[in-house]
Amino acid sequence: VVGVVIYRNTHPDNSGQSQSASASYAALQKVANTPPGASDRGGFLISKHGYNKRVENAPTVAEYFAPLCPGCAALNRQVDPTLKALVDAGQINLELHPMSFMAQLSTDEYSSRVSGSIAYIASHDDNPDHLIAYMEAIYAEDFQPKEGTTNYQPVSAAKLKAQALKAGVPTAIVDKAFGRQYQKWLDAVNDYTPKRPELWNTEGSNKGAMTTPTVTINGKALNMVQIAQLGIPLKSAVLQSLGLAESAVGSQGAMPSIGAAGKPLAPKAS
Repeated sequence: VVGVVIYRNTHPDNSGQSQSASASYAALQKVANTPPGASDRGGFLISKHGYNKRVENAPTVAEYFAPLCPGCAALNRQVDPTLKALVDAGQINLELHPMSFMAQLSTDEYSSRVSGSIAYIASHDDNPDHLIAYMEAIYAEDFQPKEGTTNYQPVSAAKLKAQALKAGVPTAIVDKAFGRQYQKWLDAVNDYTPKRPELWNTEGSNKGAMTTPTVTINGKALNMVQIAQLGIPLKSAVLQSLGLAESAVGSQGAMPSIGAAGKPLAPKAS
């Protein structure tokens, strides 16, 4: 948990941004070339039924992440296998929100290239297992590059394509996934998302600003600072927040107690 919190990457302070959230939302809706699988807020919904087919009475877990963010990688490695099992069992809906604001912390706009490919794959490959496997490959310890232009090592398109192919994404889709078709949409997402007050930190040094990774359950952001202070594994905190025992992960018919509209429960130290 400490690693996730320490390496959270802060978007520029919301108070210094010129447009309101509503104006930025309106601008996002006006982007001409939008990923067809994306929601109006820039997310891609996955359930056991596939893309954009919500499981009724199941809570929705949303992840906001950037491909170059070390904390997002830690979140992916610690929590995403459990979220995948919950999705497969119909216990949750999962919403993925790729962001690319860290592109300037590389020499080849890495975050924009990868987030653009995630948006393309999510919109053109009808098997969400491929996308989840691709994200796992991107966040693998032996693949994710270090942020910062000083230590950054460029990642070729061929290497990124190889990760997507390894994840099962069809070749015809991989060949088009890195064309940067959705860059204007990503820019609009980067402008709008950090202005959503429900995603802002409520305490700590980043209070009043959105950081990545951010996790929400039924629209309510988890308090990463509090979870770190409790000293509990992030996976345990997510399951506690859902109201689901770890032994019930993947069990058909065992649903989180908070349902589709309840507030996440406060995690407690064991």
